[in-house]
Amino acid sequence: MSIVTVQLGQCGNQVGHELFDIICSDALEGQRKLYSTASCERFFHQTTNGELVARAVLIDMEPKVINQSISRAAKSGRWRYGESSHFSQKQGSGNNWANGYCVHGPRHRAVVEELVRREVERCDRLAGLMAMMSVAGGTGSGVGTYATQCLRDIYPKSFILNHLTWPYGTGEVIVQNYNSVLTLAHLYQLSDAILVHENDTVHRICSQLLNIKHISFGDVNGVIAHQLGSILQPALTADSHGVYSRNPLGELVSALTCHPEYKLLSVCTIPQMPSSSMAYSTFSWPSLLKHLRQMLISNTKMEEGIDWQVRPPAGSERTRSLTGPSFNTSLANLLILRGKEVYSAETGGFGDPALYTSWLSSEEAFNLWKSPVSFNKYEKCATLVSNSQALLRPLDNMVGKAWNMFASRAYIHQYVKFGISEEDFLDSFTSLEQVISSYGQLN
Repeated sequence: MSIVTVQLGQCGNQVGHELFDIICSDALEGQRKLYSTASCERFFHQTTNGELVARAVLIDMEPKVINQSISRAAKSGRWRYGESSHFSQKQGSGNNWANGYCVHGPRHRAVVEELVRREVERCDRLAGLMAMMSVAGGTGSGVGTYATQCLRDIYPKSFILNHLTWPYGTGEVIVQNYNSVLTLAHLYQLSDAILVHENDTVHRICSQLLNIKHISFGDVNGVIAHQLGSILQPALTADSHGVYSRNPLGELVSALTCHPEYKLLSVCTIPQMPSSSMAYSTFSWPSLLKHLRQMLISNTKMEEGIDWQVRPPAGSERTRSLTGPSFNTSLANLLILRGKEVYSAETGGFGDPALYTSWLSSEEAFNLWKSPVSFNKYEKCATLVSNSQALLRPLDNMVGKAWNMFASRAYIHQYVKFGISEEDFLDSFTSLEQVISSYGQLN
C-alpha cells in the first residue's frame, strides 16, 4: 500500500525533500530485495524506464522552494518528483494564517484537489495521506489546514496524518502563536493523528549530539527526516507473520490514537550521532532501550541530560506539573526497532502498566514493530512514537502566549480583514484548552 505525501509551504517542501532522499538511499542500500520493494512501493512509483518518482504533491504560494526541491531531487540521479505534481504562485501568504486559509486555499482548491487525485489514482492501494507543514507561517499553516479539510471531504475513509513542525520558542514570526493556535484547533477536527517536531528540540540534537557548529535549516530538516523515515520505512508488526506491514499509517493511527481527544504524537530516536563517529561506536539493545525508556518517563527529548530521578509513580499517585519536572504519563506508545540482533531485544519495560493511563491496559497501549534491516547507516536504531503528556507544556505555553496577545487585540485586524473573526479565535482557544485539560488529566 502506498502513501501520498502533500508538501505544503517552505518548511513542508524542504522536510519532504529530505524525507524522500533518506528513504530512497535507505531502500536502495545493499541487497535487501523485499525491504526495498516494500519501501519503493510505499513512497514511489516507477516509470517505464525504471525511474523512481515520489508519490508527492508540492504546494507553495511562492515558487522558489519548490523549484529548488525539484532540481535537487533530479540531480540526485536516484529519484525525482513528478513533472506536473506541483503548484505555486508568485505571492505568498504573508505569514498570515487567515490569508492562507480564507484566500489562497479556496482560490486554488480545484487545482490542488486535482493534483492529489492524480497521485492517489497512481496507487494500486492507498494507505493514506500525509500532509507536511509548519504551524508558524501562512501558507504551510493556513493553506495546509484548508488542504487537509479538502482531503478529509474527498477521502472521508482514508487515514490522514499531519506532520507539523513547531516554531522556535524565541520566535520566527511575530504572529506565530496565533497561526499555531488556529492550525492545531482546526486540524484536531480533521486529522487522524498529528505528529509534532519542535524546532528547539531538533536544534539541540544538531548542536549537542551531532556536533554541528553552524546549524542550518538543512541540518534541522535532516534530523526530522531521519526520525520520520525510521517510523515510516517497512517493519514487521506482532501479527504480520514475517511480512512487512502493508498500511503504516493505518497501523500507526490504530496503535496510538484510540481516543479522538488525544491525537498529539511526539517522537524520540536513539542513537543520533555524527556519521564520522558511527564506525567507532557500538551499542547494545539493553543500553539503548534503558535510555529510551527513561527519556519517555522523564520527558527528555534526547539522550543527553536524561533525568534519572524521575520514576514511575506508585499506585495511582501521579505528579502533574506544567512548570517543573514530573512523570510523563502515556496513553499509548509505539516502539520501532531496526538493525542487528533485533529479535533478541527485551522490550518488556515499555509494557509496564505504571507508564500508562489507568483506563487502558498496557497490552493495548504498547505496540512493537521490528525490522532486522539497519536504517540510515545505524547498526541499531530505536524510535519511540508516543501519545503522552510530552507536548502538554509546549502546547500550554503557546496557547498562553497567543491568549496574551489576543487579550490586547494585537494584530487581530490582520486576520479579520481576511475573514477570521474574534469568535473564530475564541473557538480555537476553547478547543485547545480542552485538549490541554484532557492531557493534563491523564492518570
